[in-house]
Amino acid sequence: MRRARTSAGPELERLVELLGKLPGLGPRSARRAALHLLKKRDALMRPLGEATLAAADKVKTCSVCGNLDVTDPCGICTDTVRDGAVLCVVAEIGDLWALERSGAFAGRYHVLGGLLNALDGIRPDDLRIGALVSRVQAGGVTEVVLALSATVEGQTTAHYIADLLADLDVTVTRLAQGVPVGGELDHLDDGTLLTALRSRRAM
Repeated sequence: MRRARTSAGPELERLVELLGKLPGLGPRSARRAALHLLKKRDALMRPLGEATLAAADKVKTCSVCGNLDVTDPCGICTDTVRDGAVLCVVAEIGDLWALERSGAFAGRYHVLGGLLNALDGIRPDDLRIGALVSRVQAGGVTEVVLALSATVEGQTTAHYIADLLADLDVTVTRLAQGVPVGGELDHLDDGTLLTALRSRRAM
């Protein structure tokens, strides 16, 4: 079957192809995004291109926690106001950003770069788990918060890390799970309700 082509030449095809590689964008969404960018080339497309080049040149991965910033170590790792004794472990940088948006955490982070997944071939050596253990062994960390998803992969990773840290002088905790703020019981799945019941506490 002949592959469908655009009528605007290889440049547009290349743009659509690259946009289609972004998470959440299939071929149709990529074409719509490309057309929108071209319609707004002065207000959006050229600034986006400049911002992309600037980010590619200046943004670095923090060698300490795995966050992205223009400095290494990143601003969070060098912030003297933050509590360096509490380390929050997340799977991806997006999780770190979500916690930062909440403003609820004032410690430091460690980004694993994913979760253990035997089916996808993601093993401990593929993640920044060894670097986490080294940070704890270096001293100064009294609590490790495992802020990982409630999926099978998240829980497997959490248990694996907890086992590695069991012999070290550090408290390992995890985020509470259960009924979300504003959530109605009849809208929740069975797993969430079960976890909420098991995690109940005195009022």
